[in-house]
Amino acid sequence: MELHAWAIFASAYLATTISPGPNVLLVIRNSLLFGAHARLPTILGNLTSQLVIVVLIALGVGSLIAAFPPFFTVMKFLGAGYLIWLGLKQFASARASAGAPEGAAKAPALRSKRALFAEAFVVSSGNPKTLVFLSAFLPQFVDHQAPLAAQFATMYLTIATTVLIVHWIYAQSASRLGERVQILGIGRIVKRLGGTLFVGIGIKLAMSERP
Repeated sequence: MELHAWAIFASAYLATTISPGPNVLLVIRNSLLFGAHARLPTILGNLTSQLVIVVLIALGVGSLIAAFPPFFTVMKFLGAGYLIWLGLKQFASARASAGAPEGAAKAPALRSKRALFAEAFVVSSGNPKTLVFLSAFLPQFVDHQAPLAAQFATMYLTIATTVLIVHWIYAQSASRLGERVQILGIGRIVKRLGGTLFVGIGIKLAMSERP
């Protein structure tokens, strides 16, 4: 991949990564609830899902799957349902906190890194628009006169570096906010806001059309 093509690719992907979506929301939510413990497993779950997608695209499978309307529909509703379920869990947790005697609310129990990783992988994989977007986006930067494997490896490493930096910044900011939230005792508000965002993104995904 030539340097100018890589620069355009990296800039375009950075712009899409900065825009908040399910993956960004998940890393923020986990950092708020579980602190620095959740940061890396959540990011790695997302990156592993994107690695699978990039490999499928490199093998030509991504375009076939993305062009198959029933697959998009099934994945869309599965992904939307999972996001809505996460949102409802946030609401349930907020109600449970509200029902506890004042001063008795406890910080959420730490989840295992494996569970955090799996959750992030499912959230990232459950959004078919990621597959469709990357299937249309990546081939634009491929030089068919050069080795394809090296080009896809370069693009994935660029994706991974971008996601790691951007999501780490979001997670770090959320962790600091989480400490203040616990001090101020407004955790229920944060949970309700997170639940609203997850449900809203889930509904938006369920109503979306195939690009």
